[in-house]
Amino acid sequence: MLATLSIRDIVLIDRLDIEFSGGMTVLTGETGAGKSILLDALTLALGGRGDAGLVRHGEVQGQVVAVFDVAARHPVRALLRDNDVPDDGDVILRRIQTQDGRSRAFINDQPVSVGLLRQAGQMLVEVHGQHDERALVDPESHRLLLDSFGRLDALVADVAEAHGRLRGADKALRDHKTRIEAARREADYLRSAVDDLTRLAPKSGEEAELAERRAAMMQVEKIAGDLNEAYEALNGSASPIPELASLMRRLERKAEQAPQMLGGPVAALGTALDALEEARGGLEAAIRQTDFDPRELEATEERLFALRAAARKFSVTVDELPALAARMAADLGDLDAGEERLDALVRAADAARGAYDAVAARLSAERRQVGARLEAAVAAELPSLKLERARFLVEMTSDPDNRTPAGVDMVEFWVQTNPGTRPGPIMKVASGGELSRFLLALKVSLADSGSVPTLVFDEIDTGVGGAVAEAIGWRLARLARSVQVLTVTHAPQVAARADGHFLIAKEEVAPERVATRITPIDAAHRREEIARMLAGSVITDEARAAAQRLLTVSES
Repeated sequence: MLATLSIRDIVLIDRLDIEFSGGMTVLTGETGAGKSILLDALTLALGGRGDAGLVRHGEVQGQVVAVFDVAARHPVRALLRDNDVPDDGDVILRRIQTQDGRSRAFINDQPVSVGLLRQAGQMLVEVHGQHDERALVDPESHRLLLDSFGRLDALVADVAEAHGRLRGADKALRDHKTRIEAARREADYLRSAVDDLTRLAPKSGEEAELAERRAAMMQVEKIAGDLNEAYEALNGSASPIPELASLMRRLERKAEQAPQMLGGPVAALGTALDALEEARGGLEAAIRQTDFDPRELEATEERLFALRAAARKFSVTVDELPALAARMAADLGDLDAGEERLDALVRAADAARGAYDAVAARLSAERRQVGARLEAAVAAELPSLKLERARFLVEMTSDPDNRTPAGVDMVEFWVQTNPGTRPGPIMKVASGGELSRFLLALKVSLADSGSVPTLVFDEIDTGVGGAVAEAIGWRLARLARSVQVLTVTHAPQVAARADGHFLIAKEEVAPERVATRITPIDAAHRREEIARMLAGSVITDEARAAAQRLLTVSES
């Protein structure tokens, strides 16, 4: 339910904080006191259209915060979770309207779009007035209300599930037909392509592997010549190693005669010969490592170039060739064995359609029975609302070929306001006063069928007599047993039925400046306010006595 409403700088309201309770709460006050402003502010917080004219004169921005105490399993919490908005604790809707026409929306202090704010608001509050159309203008909502009244949720879910299976079967059939038709148009090309790709047998990642191998072999080929030339210089006929070894031996024999002169050169020659031998051994090992078959390089290049040529031919990357080969083979398989699979898919689609039609027909039959019960329930409410000659009709048409997740039915609420007149859609036939009373009768009938937690009625008793106002008050009080009801009223018969009562009035806060104030009133002041509603500006003792009688009757 709506727990608190805080308004800052909206039209005539400078600062206002209201705490609401459950049951039925009325808001009363003289004409022009600001009752409509209060509802405009609430509508703004619920995602209604913003308007720079709502900002209090002289202020930069206005703000409205609506705090809701919501059950843990209420659908609005799932909506918030689906949009990554935290849903722990109360649900807080906040709207800031700036003087330049822009507005910002928040849910639980997280910035959101106005669209999401509106979605959440519609799940929490319904606002109905004498000329309000939101609850009844959309026939889609009529079907939802009928299903809710009949508690047909499980059957509706079965229809939605059957519709999903039917859509899946139809899509599989359409896709298969499309593939067969495409394969038939390209049969020769397809067979040739499949033969080429089958012979090529591409593998995932093969291009990178071949390219790496080819680069390595080409690098080896480049250095092999230099290695062989260096090895030949150290190991061939022109190698300096034998001559240097012979010279070192002659010098070693003569080193005994002049050790100080020849010791150093002989040692250096020994070191040089050791290094040359080491270099020759290293070159020999390197040559063995570079030993490869040139035919392997040739074969690698041929494979790599063949893969790249195929990729260019089919306008894909080399790595996509295996998937292309599989897909083309599957298309060819569909062409070769398509008729058999096509027959199976046709049978599956027919079976899914038959299953949907069966459960949709059961839902249609249930809806017709529920429609009759709803007509009777609303009809029972109409006489006391001075609509005893009117009829409420649930107009339902079914189109078996229009299969939707919600069934094959179109539901629309119709009325006949007087005998002999033509029935028609409620929004087109009922006048403003009649519409509000039809709406109230419908809401009372649907009270136990999952309505939103808070209903707001804006002067739906306008233009009715005392007896009808009494009937409206009694039905609002009855409705408040199931949901929170807030109503703006000028009818004392309605005000007397309330569990809580707020008085709306203007107060001068500065020279030539007024503000709207809303205050809860106790039992004594409540009697005085109801007496004012009965008598007008001059409250008489008779009016006070009549007000007391209304309050006494309401409490009994």
